[in-house]
Amino acid sequence: MKTALCYGDSLTWGFDPEGQGRHAHQDRWPSVLQAALGDQAVIVAEGLNGRTTVWDDHLAAADRNGARMLPSVLSSHSPLDLVIFMLGTNDLKPLTCGKAYGVRQGMQRLIEIVRYHAYPMAADAPDILLVSPPPIRETADPDYAAMFSGVIEESQLLAPLFADLADQLGCGFFDAASVATSSPVDGIHLDAANTRAIGKGLEPIARMMLGL
Repeated sequence: MKTALCYGDSLTWGFDPEGQGRHAHQDRWPSVLQAALGDQAVIVAEGLNGRTTVWDDHLAAADRNGARMLPSVLSSHSPLDLVIFMLGTNDLKPLTCGKAYGVRQGMQRLIEIVRYHAYPMAADAPDILLVSPPPIRETADPDYAAMFSGVIEESQLLAPLFADLADQLGCGFFDAASVATSSPVDGIHLDAANTRAIGKGLEPIARMMLGL
């Protein structure tokens, strides 16, 4: 039985832009990936609203710094065969980082953590799959428009930056924008159909990387 960890933000958690709640369990992309792979693998969903790659954001009760929390999560779910990262949107907030290249550097740090972590029982480090989130889009929502002001073009740079990083460091890569688009409701999150599409789109590459 293979195990994959999905480490992400609200797009992995399943934030519903239309209802301001959470998508049904079966509509979240890790759940869709689990259903597609069946009993050949266990998919661990580890999504947190507002999570960044390496940047601090103290505007919520939870620790949103992905680099700080990742070692504990890796140990908790070890042994792992694959880690799927879908992060970067929250890094683009002007108050956090605001630049696509900063996201790329943060993702590189997460890769280093996965590869050099001291795993329990001397387990091997898992393979890594980078997923670039769908780009941010214009929205009439005043809060989200202000929160992500001026970074739409930066968000469009994530896919090529992640693809180059994956090629450089020997990771898998998937562009979520090839199957999904952000909702115009808030410009960031995904409706149920689009989050399901990401789970379906990830199946072939996840299956290959897991050796299924």
